[in-house]
Amino acid sequence: MEAKSFCGLDFGTSNSTVAVPGRDGVELAPLEGGSRTLPSSIFFDFANGAPVFGRAAIDAYVQGVDGRLMRSLKSVLGTALMDETTRIKTKTYSFKDIIGLIVARLKRAADEASGRDVTQVVLGRPVHFVDDDPAADRRAQDALEEIARAQGFTEIAFQYEPIAAALAYEQKVRREEYALIADIGGGTSDFSVVRVSPEGRARADRASDVLASKGVHIGGTDIDRLFSMKSVMPLLGLGGDMRLPFSDKAISVPNGFFVDLATWHRINLLYTPKVARDLAELARYALAPERIARLAEVIESRRGHSVALAVEDAKIALSSAGAATIDLSEVESGLSVAVSEETLHGAIVDQLGALSRTLQETLAASGLSGERIDAVFLTGGSTAIPAVRAAVTGLTPQATIVEGDMFGAVGLGLGLDAARKFGSDNAMRAA
Repeated sequence: MEAKSFCGLDFGTSNSTVAVPGRDGVELAPLEGGSRTLPSSIFFDFANGAPVFGRAAIDAYVQGVDGRLMRSLKSVLGTALMDETTRIKTKTYSFKDIIGLIVARLKRAADEASGRDVTQVVLGRPVHFVDDDPAADRRAQDALEEIARAQGFTEIAFQYEPIAAALAYEQKVRREEYALIADIGGGTSDFSVVRVSPEGRARADRASDVLASKGVHIGGTDIDRLFSMKSVMPLLGLGGDMRLPFSDKAISVPNGFFVDLATWHRINLLYTPKVARDLAELARYALAPERIARLAEVIESRRGHSVALAVEDAKIALSSAGAATIDLSEVESGLSVAVSEETLHGAIVDQLGALSRTLQETLAASGLSGERIDAVFLTGGSTAIPAVRAAVTGLTPQATIVEGDMFGAVGLGLGLDAARKFGSDNAMRAA
């Protein structure tokens, strides 16, 4: 295939991919060493101010390099945080600036893989960036488009992420099928019912084949937050009581600190002198001051992301084992908490119900019963969680469960869509 100046770009909450034209069709570009995925992470090294990305960013943080780690920044799109700034040493960045650095890193990879300046892009987007707020949802897409344009993309289109995953799945089907695409990503969960077929691969306009598409703002970062609140934050004071000054009345310790500490993109907001003063005051009145002292130590030593990584590691371990341990020895020597599938299930039971309801709504909108679905195509890292998988597949008893590339299917589908939108006739046939 002749190199073209287009790509499909999946800027994900947890992981990102880029698809470009290759010798045998559209393919995922290498992003970090031999890997074709890049964790959507950025680390600013305080020694030189230079940002590093992906696994290198996480490794720098884990190794104790003096700097600041930021993850899950896609969750900021469409929120008030987009207008806020953060100071990195002597330089002030907006969240839009920081997302722009990650998008620029992905564009460089597309340029290198294509051997030319890539100016045309299909960007993935969830069905809803923000639930039940069309204006905020539009602002989120507009912000992502503005960021992409600032990094050198001149022709920009968008495609729903579950539709992109359907295009990737369709490359392997041998007959017409009704496929339910379940994309459970880091920030959102999206469902689409799509008619796929070998003949459909040649059609540029697929609107009539998309029978329904719905989404809900529940993803891996929400699961991490709720799991952390259930298992770890009580060790740092969540759920405890405090005495009001000059009163014998006891009230619950405020939970705002814990919510921020359990939420990837809000952790850095705790690293301020005001929060340190507030925690010192809280410890004076808490009935379990030693737990608040732990919380203060996590924040003072900037170990928030270490705690979040430990929670995430345990969540991943529970995808293949019934029990795991969250190691908090960096917080306090010997500190840990045992967790199980039941712990995780209990933390996210309301979210599982919301996923099931959204899936029911998607099927109803498609006009098909669950029994009519031929295949359920799973993509997104959170589909590995047994409870999530059960919620997603429970309404389609006759369907074949198809394991997609957890982190690459959406990016590949965006590349296929980019070939149809921007490629030559030959490119489209090859895709």
